Amino acid sequence: MKNLVALIVLLFLSSCASDILRGDRVTLRNAASFPIGTAASYSQLNTDDSIRAIILKEFNSITPENDMKMYSVMPRSNEFRWEVVDSIVAFCARNDMRLFGHALVWHSSTPRWLTEAGHDSVSLSTFLEEYVTAYVSRYKGVVDGWDVVNEAVTDSAGTLRQTFWYNMLGESYIDQAFIAAHEADPNAILFLNDYNIERDTVKMNATIDLINRLKSRGVPISGIGLQMHTRMDIPNEIIAYSLRKAAETGLQVHLSEVDIIFNRHNDRQGEGEQIYNELTSEMAQEQGEKYMNIADMYRGIVPKDQQYGITLWGFNDRTTWIRPFFKLNDWPAIYDDNLQRKPAFYGLLNGVMD
Repeated sequence: MKNLVALIVLLFLSSCASDILRGDRVTLRNAASFPIGTAASYSQLNTDDSIRAIILKEFNSITPENDMKMYSVMPRSNEFRWEVVDSIVAFCARNDMRLFGHALVWHSSTPRWLTEAGHDSVSLSTFLEEYVTAYVSRYKGVVDGWDVVNEAVTDSAGTLRQTFWYNMLGESYIDQAFIAAHEADPNAILFLNDYNIERDTVKMNATIDLINRLKSRGVPISGIGLQMHTRMDIPNEIIAYSLRKAAETGLQVHLSEVDIIFNRHNDRQGEGEQIYNELTSEMAQEQGEKYMNIADMYRGIVPKDQQYGITLWGFNDRTTWIRPFFKLNDWPAIYDDNLQRKPAFYGLLNGVMD
């Protein structure tokens, strides 16, 4: 009955033309009891008036897309570039928005100069500690939380990913990054973040095992991030299972990079599978229901004191990363290409409301 009522509300909201329902008074940031965020670039925040206006209206948390990654802040050896991050910090401060740091250590954002620098395990360990310490210390008390390590576990196999960091330092690189971040800012929430763990139960269980190992060694991990780049055909029961597993850790739970696609891909760049060539009204309504269900499950399964929030990885189809990365035409966001609210917006809105 609850799902039927919620769907009726969703259909009503998404079709209603009332200014009261469609105007500024109904926003995600006002409706939710936890932070609602979006990924955004420096360029979007500073040069795109239309996108910036919607961000300010709908969201109260920002995750920089690429501007805080290692290759952006340290493009060359011993050279930090803080200007862009400082600008995003100032933007969030002016507009009373939470800033979430993404990401301190991620294999795909490791600059080439570092991998070619000829480090041994001792010198690389020293670099990692100094990098994390300098970075987190600079934004102590300003960045609320960090994805300390991003995408450490392999898909399906449940092993640690064979990256530059793992191959040089073993699992200890994860410990070192969390310990350095915590010592630099003891109040920051520190996350292990990964993709597909909402639907790949082997990977989710391996992630939980890793978290338990970290805890047993006294590593100061305080959050788990489920990226939630998910698909329309992923059963809600699987997502609910993963949310329960995440909540059982006792950590803060962040749905950190949410979008919902109709088509498929194998997680590799350029390898999308185009199944649907257009977004029909029926598909749009079903997507709205899926957004609603995910938000409703998050609120219902994750205890309130563990709800770090829901962050979208871009809020509109025009700038979604899905299309260029996978060479795929899809419509994963809650606003369309014309920056208009979709049924997905109203589904998410209904899902986050108490």
